Amino acid sequence: MSPLWTASAIAAACQGEASADFSVGGVAFDSREVTPGELFIAMKGEATDGHKFIDKAIAAGAAGILCETAIDHPHVRVADSAAALDALGAASRARSHAKIIGVTGSAGKTGTKEALYAALDRFRPGKAHRSVKSYNNHVGVPLSLARMAATADYGVFEMGINHAGELAALTRLVRPHVAIVTTIAPAHIEFFGSEEAIADAKGEIFEGLEPGGTAIVPFDSPHYARLRAKAERHAAHIVSFGLGEGADVRAVDWLPDGQGGSLVTAQVQDALLCYTLAQAGAHWVANSLAVLAAVKAVGADLPAAGLAFAEMGGLAGRGARHRVDFGDGKILVIDESYNANPASMAATLGQLKDESADRKVAILGSMRELGGESDRYHAALAAPLIAAGVQFALLVGEEMAPLAKALEGQVDFAHVPAHGDAKAQLGGLIRPGDAILIKGSNSVGLSHLVTALINGDI
Repeated sequence: MSPLWTASAIAAACQGEASADFSVGGVAFDSREVTPGELFIAMKGEATDGHKFIDKAIAAGAAGILCETAIDHPHVRVADSAAALDALGAASRARSHAKIIGVTGSAGKTGTKEALYAALDRFRPGKAHRSVKSYNNHVGVPLSLARMAATADYGVFEMGINHAGELAALTRLVRPHVAIVTTIAPAHIEFFGSEEAIADAKGEIFEGLEPGGTAIVPFDSPHYARLRAKAERHAAHIVSFGLGEGADVRAVDWLPDGQGGSLVTAQVQDALLCYTLAQAGAHWVANSLAVLAAVKAVGADLPAAGLAFAEMGGLAGRGARHRVDFGDGKILVIDESYNANPASMAATLGQLKDESADRKVAILGSMRELGGESDRYHAALAAPLIAAGVQFALLVGEEMAPLAKALEGQVDFAHVPAHGDAKAQLGGLIRPGDAILIKGSNSVGLSHLVTALINGDI
């Protein structure tokens, strides 16, 4: 099997100097994630300096180091490790023959990326590559590119932003043949000021499209026309997806399958596809339509994508479902603890509405980075929470105070300042037969509650 990178290729890409001949099978910039045979990139960050962890990376089995100083281990020395990572990512993209797909949006990026990878990998096993975790920023994107094998037929890259202009730089590095915007919602709105500004920033993904490229846009979004106008300036082809009549790729029909997923019939331009989607909720139906649009755009197989949808398990923090022994029965824990914004909160509460359970419980953490509209967005969660038939809500974080006020006299609830306080209350709140949705911004730490419930520590 060919190595991912040789020392000479790394040196040529990064304008560095190799101390010895070596080859690597992977790339990492976190010494805790290094596995045997990988390249460790020692970068200087705001909090620490990766050069301090070179010995730890070597002990973990690193085959070579990319660094800014001479060391007593096989290495490539460069002037700036961060710039070298960008250069290595660009070199990986330049040598690749793969069809490249970029994914962005206010919600659904990671799930769509994973579903798209699953669809392409099922069609060409071992020939699809994607960014792992949520490596979607100015460091994660070039790292994900650098990890792509030269033999890959498909590459799927997630791209996220906090400020205008960031996505333009990332998409020009990725140079996608297909660019997807999943949805527009007030995520990070304190940095943008309006949803329109968020739509403009997400639309930057189209600026990096390769000639003849395809833009995939959300038909049901109130910002559809804005996104389409942006796409028209950069894309040779524009494909819309959504639940509404008129979308190029749309759900003709869908309903819960009784197993926590959905049965979907989709019109994919000139093709009709029926498939089972392991994930629940209208938002996942929409995500699957975006995936099908991309699969068709790169000439892959739609039936293979349908089979992949049925096989996909839930992602940790993004919809993973756990049936856990509790007391003399079981509880269902729906783990949405990784992220939250007003749109994704409403979508997952809508999913809870369709759950069959003795009682529906929502453990909701604060939504962060909503700026001056934070109180209004939190209070507005009362309507979807009530519509979902939630019988008890545990609200975590000070930003949840407006929702607590809105729920008074309508739904039983408790409001606590932090996840530790929530854990202390759970033992007396949870009952066998409960379906429990856990969702909040990652910084609130609700993943600790998921772990405690799964491990029986409540």
